[in-house]
Amino acid sequence: MNAFRFLGDMSHLFSVVLLLLKIYATKSCSGISLKTQELFALVFLTRYLDLFIYVVSVYNTIMKLVFVASSIAIVWCMRYHPAVRRTYDKSQDVFRHYVLVGACFLLALVFHDEFTIREVCWSFSIFLEAVAILPQLVLLQRSGNVDNLTSQYVFFLGAYRAFYILNWIYRYATEHHISWISWICGLVQTVLYADFFYYYFISWKNNAKLQLPA
Repeated sequence: MNAFRFLGDMSHLFSVVLLLLKIYATKSCSGISLKTQELFALVFLTRYLDLFIYVVSVYNTIMKLVFVASSIAIVWCMRYHPAVRRTYDKSQDVFRHYVLVGACFLLALVFHDEFTIREVCWSFSIFLEAVAILPQLVLLQRSGNVDNLTSQYVFFLGAYRAFYILNWIYRYATEHHISWISWICGLVQTVLYADFFYYYFISWKNNAKLQLPA
């Protein structure tokens, strides 16, 4: 554990809290991609297969439980909550996310540390997390205007990955620890957020509502 990883975890946790706040307080999931949320749920379910087998620390276990439970809860609300599901705009959420799942699974079969179910699933989750935000970004670009809570959610989700890259750099400098799969996927994920970050800071600088080009 170091400061960069802690800040990354807190940014990730805060992004989830913001999304849950938006859904439960407004009874709306407008501007949120169900496909991205389904991908994130799949990411956590496949990454934390060792949840009740291998315990690193109480903190680590609690964070795993929070992310698994919250991702499932968000998907459930968007699909089955009587009020929330009516606000989901399927016509804007058009990204073919199953292509990402298939491509990441094939990559995991080729690139992994060990050919075991747990290690292949871990690699799959890393690859999938790198691109899981794509349906959300496409939806935001198609809709144009982005409400405040949604923009904050995406921003902190991107900040989480940026802090984790700093964490990996720090660990490499102090422990000589490196995971090429995590590094490359983390960089890809951060690059995907770059355009959003640009328009986010422009809107913040001008004190205006965030608008993305179609």
